[in-house]
Amino acid sequence: MFYQFLITGFLAGILSGLFGIGGGLVIVPALIYFFKMPQATATGTSLVALLMPVGLLAVYEYYRLGKIQSDHIKWGLFVALGLFVGAFLGAKIAHRLPEEILRKSFAIVLILAAIKMWFKS
Repeated sequence: MFYQFLITGFLAGILSGLFGIGGGLVIVPALIYFFKMPQATATGTSLVALLMPVGLLAVYEYYRLGKIQSDHIKWGLFVALGLFVGAFLGAKIAHRLPEEILRKSFAIVLILAAIKMWFKS
């Protein structure tokens, strides 16, 4: 199962490298829809992946309140590994794309994420 989290991180990393996005826009919805996590658990797991050194107190608070458990921390670290590699690849791709294509691609990602969140049942 760890590879699914690694792939999630990798894809989020590519989008992060391309558009400067990742956690709230890509990882959190992916954890909700593909891994069936509740919103708060997905947010806490994303914080593990993205902000562990910077957001350590926020991760601790999610953990203290029982919104994430040790498995979520482990999964968040796998997502972080994928982000690490994917962001590098995404940045390399972004510098090769024309600005207009990059901007319009980013708009499509935002629209798709908004539609998915709006119609979540």
